[in-house]
Amino acid sequence: MSPVSPMGDMTMPKPSEDAKDAFRSLVVGGSEVTLRPMFGNLAAFVNGNMFAGLFGERLFVRLGDAERDQVMAAGGSYFEPMPGRAMKGYVTLPDGWLSDPEPARASIAAAMASTAKLPVKVAKPKKKA
Repeated sequence: MSPVSPMGDMTMPKPSEDAKDAFRSLVVGGSEVTLRPMFGNLAAFVNGNMFAGLFGERLFVRLGDAERDQVMAAGGSYFEPMPGRAMKGYVTLPDGWLSDPEPARASIAAAMASTAKLPVKVAKPKKKA
């Protein structure tokens, strides 16, 4: 019997090259900021902590309460990579960020600034098989 995927019958959404290029252009920072693939998508990290990313064509960010409330009031939603399983602190920006990137730029900058205050996350050593 094969294992059951936590995604059920869902497949992982993939971003378009346009979305990836737009995301890369919105994420600015120094050497403490890195972009890495995450489950076929793309995410941004500051000091090892994720602060923004793509989930298909949707853009999500990690924000404090006040900024998160603003995004929600503007039509955003809680980031749920799996239905019913929201990631605490993360919201998905309203659709349209590709055609009007300025609000996304501000949200990403706020996400990076607040996440940069967290302790540096050190990569765990890989376990040997």
